[in-house]
Amino acid sequence: MSGLDRSLLWRVAAVQSASVAVLSIVLAAALGHGFFVDWGWLVGPAAWIACAAFTAATLRLAQRRALVGAALAGVPSVLAVLIGVHWLGAALAVLVFAVWCARGSAPQHRSTKSGRSVTPTSASR
Repeated sequence: MSGLDRSLLWRVAAVQSASVAVLSIVLAAALGHGFFVDWGWLVGPAAWIACAAFTAATLRLAQRRALVGAALAGVPSVLAVLIGVHWLGAALAVLVFAVWCARGSAPQHRSTKSGRSVTPTSASR
């Protein structure tokens, strides 16, 4: 895929996966299974968005764009939950979120004193 920063894709996937796993374990230990039977429909998406915000902050991504990507990536996850494969949906959502973030990572352009537009890689030449 052109325009895809593969390094960023793997970093987003790793940070998002780790943060979702850690938060899931902490919440499960603190609240128990019964809580999630009743409130998982609300807590799950809130936790996902919180983890996406953490991922964006950790990797210095545009927060708003990352949160939009997290919301869009949550759609396949909801469908997976509805057919009974919750953790497959979470894995798919991480993949979609990582691709979303990695495709939007084009280098920022800046102007030199001469007014010429350069990217970070061409500025060092």
